[in-house]
Parts: sequence; C-alpha cells; structure tokens
Amino acid sequence: MTKKILLVVFSLLVFGCLSWAADQSWTGTVSDSHCGVNHSTPSAEAAKCVEKCVAGGAKYVLVSNGKVYQVDSQDKFQGMGGKQVKVTGTLSDDTITVSDVAEAAEQSK
Repeated sequence: MTKKILLVVFSLLVFGCLSWAADQSWTGTVSDSHCGVNHSTPSAEAAKCVEKCVAGGAKYVLVSNGKVYQVDSQDKFQGMGGKQVKVTGTLSDDTITVSDVAEAAEQSK
C-alpha cells in the first residue's frame, strides 16, 4: 500500500514539473547581441544593421518589453533582423529555447 501511494505521489510530481515547462510566447523585435536594445523599434535601418552585425559574428537576440533575451536557434531568425516577431519556446535564465518564430501580425493604431 505504501509503495502505491509513493508511486502516485511521484507520478504527480513528475507530471506537475512537465506542465511547468510548457511553451510560452514573447513578442518583440529581433536585434543582435552587439546592438541589443538599440534596435527595439522595427525599421528598415535596424534590419540592415542587425543583419550586418550577425554576418560579422554577432548573434540574434529578442528585445521584448525592454529586456534582451538570448535565443538558441539562430537559424530560425535568419532574415528577420529588425522585424517584430512572436517567439514561442521555453525560458531558462535569459535564454529562450525556441520552438517557433513568426513575424508578428501588425497591430492597428
């Protein structure tokens, strides 16, 4: 009987931890590790600068609500420099493990 109770408690803990790791989403601007928040507003100039910096060795980052997040799947951001995107994934410290990235829908004013 005690083993069954322990097994049930252990199962609940495991499945509870898995639910905490569920994907989240962030909306922000794709920048680079060199310029960071300097490109927090999408623009053609920002796009050129980000892509140039990444070609020179910098990494893509996501700027969302004034915070800079590292992103692990650099290839998913290729060509999205300076654009507003929605990123889905899991967060650990300041790094997002990206499962999906797509251009964000334009918001009406």
